[in-house]
Amino acid sequence: MSNIKIIPDPVAAGLARGWKVIDGARLDADRTLDADVIVIGSGAGGGVSAEILALSGLSVIIVEEGSLQSSRDFRMREEEAYPTLYQESAARKTKDKAITILQGRTVGGSTTVNWTSSFRTPPDTLKFWQQRHGLDSYSEAALKPWFELMEARLHVGDWQAPPNENNDLLRRGAEKLGIPTGFIRRNVNGCWNLGYCGMGCPTNAKQSMLVSTIPSALEHGATLVTRARAERFLIHGERIAGLECSALDAAGLQPTGRRLRLRAKHYVLAGGAINSPALLLRSKAPDPNRLLGKRTFLHPTLVSAALFPQRVEGYAGAPQTVYSDHFLHTQAIDGPLGYKLEAPPLHPVLLATTMTGFGASHAGMMRQFPHLQGTLALLRDGFHPESQGGSVQLAAGGAPVLDYPLNEPLWDGARRALLTMAEIQFAAGATAVQVAHETAPRYASWKEAQQGIAALPYRPHLTKVASAHVMGGCMMAGDPRAGVTGPDGRYHGLANLSVHDGSLFPTSIGANPQLSIYGITARLASELAQSLTGRPAARPVAAPAPAAGAPVQAA
Repeated sequence: MSNIKIIPDPVAAGLARGWKVIDGARLDADRTLDADVIVIGSGAGGGVSAEILALSGLSVIIVEEGSLQSSRDFRMREEEAYPTLYQESAARKTKDKAITILQGRTVGGSTTVNWTSSFRTPPDTLKFWQQRHGLDSYSEAALKPWFELMEARLHVGDWQAPPNENNDLLRRGAEKLGIPTGFIRRNVNGCWNLGYCGMGCPTNAKQSMLVSTIPSALEHGATLVTRARAERFLIHGERIAGLECSALDAAGLQPTGRRLRLRAKHYVLAGGAINSPALLLRSKAPDPNRLLGKRTFLHPTLVSAALFPQRVEGYAGAPQTVYSDHFLHTQAIDGPLGYKLEAPPLHPVLLATTMTGFGASHAGMMRQFPHLQGTLALLRDGFHPESQGGSVQLAAGGAPVLDYPLNEPLWDGARRALLTMAEIQFAAGATAVQVAHETAPRYASWKEAQQGIAALPYRPHLTKVASAHVMGGCMMAGDPRAGVTGPDGRYHGLANLSVHDGSLFPTSIGANPQLSIYGITARLASELAQSLTGRPAARPVAAPAPAAGAPVQAA
């Protein structure tokens, strides 16, 4: 254990040095703040943008609805992590409750709780955007230097340790069937290989925005406002005159009655692909083509659990290290929906609430928890002509809700994905397979599963669907009539608003989206910084790797 790296908590150290942080829960009076740029959201897009803008000499205010937590708060406990670090306690759902959506709600956003999988935007996705959405500047060659920049900044690299059994079973099963697999690159630096990434990294190894770009922005004079809900933009003509925010209580749920008004020359919206369109809808932002909130995509995800004779212990070790894109390329990109295969981490609450059944049968499955392996399939939506995603709407009181119809092209993809996962799991040596479907029994052989899965009824609430990837809703397009934003991220109809998050994507991307957001928003933020300052934007650089030392007990 002597080669494990000790990484000090940059948040604790920065607060001790006097970072400018305003906690909305502690305000005893209304506040008005001014800056060159207001960044709404502190996740992948907001964090990258805030750092580049602050490094370029602009005064920046970062607004985050969640709280500021760090490694001293991350104790690898689901009961603590989900209520404090996720939207709606990790139980956000679509309008009909048919899809569960995992999104972060804390400083660092989803980057604080994701599983570190780092893929560049697939070339065939970029080609589709160029051909169908007029995004001529979004070529593989044009984005390459921006991906390289952010990969270096966030230590994205090949995972050096062998995959845990949960991941290796996916590899071994696929290999027996002649299905190619690969290893997932991860944004980690000095990782302890614990496997609890979804609950916040207790060792500061995950290079989330919480420990990288946000600290850098704060070191360069930015102000962070936490537990503050962005309610609406104040729009005067074609410009935003201010942003109104409600301070939230210590739980981050109820408004305290205190208000913040934030004013800036320019505004960067990076609240994520549900919250960003919702803020614009609440603000009655210009939407002449009625596209705001439309074409929001999820990568609808199907799950299959398999029982093995040996202990799998899917909760231990790096959560996602093996993948297969084979089934993204077995048909035309705009044909039947393809899917990406990965192995999710298995933790008790996450598994228990994802899998189906109840009573004795569910309890029996949980008793076999250490012997279960999980595989998931991410459906690539947004390319098939009948796969148009969902729409962000406003519920009573202005809260966002995503309406996401599940239609036959999606159910066809779900059926094929569940069959594929079961076949791979049996090929890897599973003694039984249980797909996440309310009427599916536990299958004891591939032959039984093949017949049973093909015959299952595919409907909402029967077939369990989840997602941790939300994209679109402020889609960019080359033609202003076909998009909400332009290729430069500028919002049509508001001269001082840019959108810098995954809501820009005109389709899903067919890969975990964090690196796509990092690279694309790095380019957009650099262009914005240059336009605001009249000089080239500063380029972020990676912090050096920590020195090796003896392990310490995480606080």
